[in-house]
Amino acid sequence: MDHSPLRSINPGRIRRIQARIVNIAQRFAIIIVVLLLASSAGAQQSRSAAAPSPRSVLGFFPGDDRTIADWRQISDYFARLDRSSDRVVVQTIGKTTLQRPMIVAFISAPENIRDLAKYKDIQARLADPRRISNSNERDLLISQGKAVVVISCSIHSTEIVASQMSMQLAYELAHGNDPETIEILRNTILILVPSANPDGVDVVADWYRKTLGTPKEGSEPPELYHHYAGHDDNRDWFMLNLKETQHLTRLFWKEWFPQVVYDIHQQGSNGSRFFVPPFFDPPNPQVAPLLLREVGLMGHQIAANLQAAGFQGVITNALYDTWWHGGFRTAPYFHNSIGILTEAASARLMSPVTVTTDQLARSSSRGMPTALPAAPLTNFPDPWPGGVWRPRDIMGMELTASRSVLSLVAKYRERYLRNFYELGEMNASERTLAGQPLAYLIPAGQGHDENVAKMIGALVQQGVEVFRLERELHAMLGEQVIHPVKEASSAKTASSVPLEIMIAPAANPPEVPLGSYIVFLNQPYRRNVLALFEPQLYPNRLTATGEAERPYDVAGWTLPMQMGVESLAVLSIRESSADRRLTLIRSEEDVRRDFGLPLATGTQSPIASPVKANVRTGIYKAARGNMDEGWTRYVFDTFNVPYTSVGEAALRDRNLTSRFDAIILPSDRRRADADDVEAAAGGLSANGLDGLRSFVEKGGTLICFDGSCDLVINHFKLPLKNVLAGRRSSEFYCPGSILRLQVDTSDPIAHGMAKNVDAYFINSSAFEATDRDQVRVIARYAGEDLLRSGWLLGEAHLKDKIALAEVSLGKGRVILFGFRPQHRGQTWGTFPFIWNAISSR
Repeated sequence: MDHSPLRSINPGRIRRIQARIVNIAQRFAIIIVVLLLASSAGAQQSRSAAAPSPRSVLGFFPGDDRTIADWRQISDYFARLDRSSDRVVVQTIGKTTLQRPMIVAFISAPENIRDLAKYKDIQARLADPRRISNSNERDLLISQGKAVVVISCSIHSTEIVASQMSMQLAYELAHGNDPETIEILRNTILILVPSANPDGVDVVADWYRKTLGTPKEGSEPPELYHHYAGHDDNRDWFMLNLKETQHLTRLFWKEWFPQVVYDIHQQGSNGSRFFVPPFFDPPNPQVAPLLLREVGLMGHQIAANLQAAGFQGVITNALYDTWWHGGFRTAPYFHNSIGILTEAASARLMSPVTVTTDQLARSSSRGMPTALPAAPLTNFPDPWPGGVWRPRDIMGMELTASRSVLSLVAKYRERYLRNFYELGEMNASERTLAGQPLAYLIPAGQGHDENVAKMIGALVQQGVEVFRLERELHAMLGEQVIHPVKEASSAKTASSVPLEIMIAPAANPPEVPLGSYIVFLNQPYRRNVLALFEPQLYPNRLTATGEAERPYDVAGWTLPMQMGVESLAVLSIRESSADRRLTLIRSEEDVRRDFGLPLATGTQSPIASPVKANVRTGIYKAARGNMDEGWTRYVFDTFNVPYTSVGEAALRDRNLTSRFDAIILPSDRRRADADDVEAAAGGLSANGLDGLRSFVEKGGTLICFDGSCDLVINHFKLPLKNVLAGRRSSEFYCPGSILRLQVDTSDPIAHGMAKNVDAYFINSSAFEATDRDQVRVIARYAGEDLLRSGWLLGEAHLKDKIALAEVSLGKGRVILFGFRPQHRGQTWGTFPFIWNAISSR
C-alpha cells in the first residue's frame, strides 16, 4: 500500500489547493508591484521635495517689496534647481551682447525630460508636414507628442517682476504634486526663459540697489537697458540684429517649434491692472484666422482665472493689436504658433506705488475710455478702485496667467498639436489665386551684395526656405522673354532645359543672372514670407474727433524695401523638367561665399568699413539713454566704422575740430531747460548747441537725424523750416512707414544711390528752404507714388518737400536728415547716405 499523504487527498481538493497557491502568488506579486510603485513615487516625491525654494536660496521671497535678484542670482537658482530636480534641465543657448550666459529651463515630467530628443524630433516633423508621409504617421506623432509652451520674462528689463517670478514658477512646477501640476508636467514641455535680456536685468538691479532709499528709488536707469536697442530689443524679431533674438529664434524656429509663446510684460502704472488678449483691431491679414481665435480663447481663459482668483482691473480688446510683425509675441503667428502677450500695471521697479482715482480717470487708450471703477465695460468688467500697488500683486497675476496657459494647453494637448500641424500643411499646400505671387525672386548682380546677404540670412535664420538657382532661368514679362546673364562659372552647371517664370510687371524688364535667389510660397511659413515681402496697407482708422487712431508700434516694414534690395513677384512657373536645379540656402555664410564676401572669424562683424579710415567721427550720447543713439552705434559697429561717443560736457569744448571731422546727432527732440549737464536730463543744452555751432563754423560736419534737426535749425537759425511741425494728426500722420525719395544722384552725399530710394519715416520731418541759395537739396519726398508701405494721411503736406539737405555754415556744413536713415538697424537701403555724409569732404 502506498502511504503517500497525497493518496488521501482527492483530485478536487488538489485543484483547490493549487488555485489558492496561485492566488496567494498573484496577491504577493501585486503587493510587490504596489510597494515598488510606492517606492518609486516616494523617490519621485522626495526628488521634488528636494527642490530648493527661491526664498531658501535668495534669502527673500521673489516679489517682496524692495528686493531684487540680479542675473547671477537668477542663473544660480536655476542651476540649483537643475541639480536637485529631475523635472528641470537648464541649457545655455548662447552669450548675450555683453557676454553673459543666456539660459532657458526645460520643465516637464521626468520621463519627458529623459526623452527630450524624441519630443524635439516630433515637433520638427509636425512643423513641416512635408516630412510626414501619411495620416497614420501624423496621428501617431500627435498622440505621442507633447505640447511645447514658451514663457519668456522681462525682455524689457524695467518690467522686472517677471524675471523674479520665473524662479517661483519653476519651483512650483519642480516641487508640486497636485493634480493640475502633474497634468501640466505630463502633457507639456515648458521652455522657461527667465529673461530675454539678461544684460538689462543687471542694469536695472544695479541701479535699483544704488538708488534704494534715495529720491530716485524706483526710477528708470539712465542708461539703455539693452546695450544697443534699449526698449527696442523687442522690435527685432524679423531682422535678427541682436544676439539675444538670434539665440531665441534658433531655439524656437530651428529646433523646438513651440505651439504657444507667452511673452510677459508690464505697462504704465495708472491704467488697467492687467491686459490679456483678445487684441484690438486691426489684425494683420497674414495672421491665420484660427490663430486669432485661439489667441482670444487663451486670453479669455486667463482673464476668467484671474477673476476667479479675486484679481480686479483685467482688460481685454484694448490698446495692443496684431498688425505689427516684429515683436516677440507676434513672430509666432508667422510660424503657425499662438502668441500671447500680457501687460501688468507696473510698480516703481520693485517698490510699491500708490495710484489715485484722479490718475485712473486721466488714463485712457484704445478700447479703454477711462480706468475709473465707475465705468465697467464688457472688455473691462471689474475695474480696480485704486490704492497701493505692489510687485507682489504683479507677480500673483503673472503666476496665475502662466499656470492658466499651461493648464489649458495640457488639457487639450492633442488639439494644439493638430492645429499646429494643419496650419503648416495649409500653408505648404495652399493654392495661389490668379494674379497673386507663387514666389519672390531676388536677382543676383544688384550691386548690394552685403544687403542681399543680410536679408537672406535673416530669412533663413527664422526658418524661411530660400533657394539659389543653379541653371538657366527664363523670366517672362507678359510675352517678353528675358534671358539670363550667363556667367562662366555658372554656365558649366546650367541645365539645357530652362525653368521659365513670369514676373509681375516692372518698369524695366530685369535680367536674371544665374545664382539668383528664389523664395517659394508653398512652404510652412508662407504667411511669414508674404508679411515680409508684400507692402503693408494700414487701414485709415480715425477717432470720433477726426484724429488718427495710433497703431501699436509701426504701420509698414516691407523687408526688401527697407534693405534696398530688388525683389520680383513670380506670378507663374512652368518647368520643362522635374529637376529644378535649386540649392537650399542653409545660412548667411552660404550667400557670403557666393558673393566672395569676407566670412566672420569671431564675434566681430565681417563687413569692411565703407568710410575713409582717416575720418574722425563722434556720436552724441546723451546723459539719459536714447534708442536712436544705440541703433546708430549698432550700425557703426556692424560696418566696423570707428567712432567716439561724445557727451554733453565734451560739446562745450570750443576746439572740437581738433578731435573730430564729423559729429552725428541721433534723433532726439529733447531740449534742456538749463545749461547744467545733470539738469539737461539727456537733452542738448544751449551751451552744448553753441559748442556744436563753433565746431561747424571752424570746418566740422554736423549730421542730424530726424528729431534732432529742429533743435539745430532753430538754434543755428538755419534757412529751413519743418513744414510738419505742430500739425494735428487729422491733418498729417505717418506712423512708421516706408516712403519714396527722389534723389539728386549727382550730389556726393548720394554717391552710388538710385534716383528713387525707399526711406523710413516715423512721425518724422520735412523741410522747406527759406533761402534757396543757402540750401543744397540732396533728396525730396516723391511727388508721385509717395507711400510704399504703411499708412500716410495728408500726403499733400509731404509731397516734393525736402527730405535730405546740406547747409553751409562758416567753414563747415550741417547735413539734415528729415527721416531716420538707420532706423532700428533695418534700413540698409539708406545707410550709404550716412557713409557718404561722413566721407564726402
